[in-house]
Amino acid sequence: MSLKRIVIICTLSSFLAGCAGLYGSQPPAPVYGGQSKSQKPPVSVPKKPTVHKPVVKTQPLKDFSLIKPEPLSSSDPVTLEDMESSAPPPPSPSELTPFYPIEATVRLSPVVSALVSAANQNTHAGDLDSAATSIERAIRIEPRNATLFYKLALLRLKQSKPRLAEDLAKKSASLTATDNTLKKHCWLLIAHAREIQQDFSGARAARAKANSF
Repeated sequence: MSLKRIVIICTLSSFLAGCAGLYGSQPPAPVYGGQSKSQKPPVSVPKKPTVHKPVVKTQPLKDFSLIKPEPLSSSDPVTLEDMESSAPPPPSPSELTPFYPIEATVRLSPVVSALVSAANQNTHAGDLDSAATSIERAIRIEPRNATLFYKLALLRLKQSKPRLAEDLAKKSASLTATDNTLKKHCWLLIAHAREIQQDFSGARAARAKANSF
């Protein structure tokens, strides 16, 4: 064997022996696609504190079969007619203080005199609505005539309108200045109208005022 071949064989042997020694001491090659050792660990998120809700205690419902229904009232519902029927009845004519109207006389214009005459005829015939209409027309002609208001107040009494009759009599009493007789009978009419409305204390006050004239 030639010297050159011997040198080559020895060199290869030494090289292979060196590589074999380095095999166990080198770190393994990195694997791509895997997790690197240098990657930071995941950050842990702190958990929210647990809130303890109050415990609601429940009780079982009672057996409906043990509940006794209350009996309904046997009375019928109260209606408006029942309320009106339970109200005290108006006083009868025998319970009222006697009232005697006067026939007031005063000089009137021809037109107003004709209307008053027509009202008197309608009153005697029982047509109170037409009589009141005639007096109202006369009042529009002579709006400060106290006698006309007194006559209309008498008609309202006959029509069972005591409240309106009271107001008209007050108007008549306020318009008359010197006729105390008319004033007195206006307040007597007011007293009579208040008795019909069951205002007995007001009727006594009106009668006392009438006696002052």
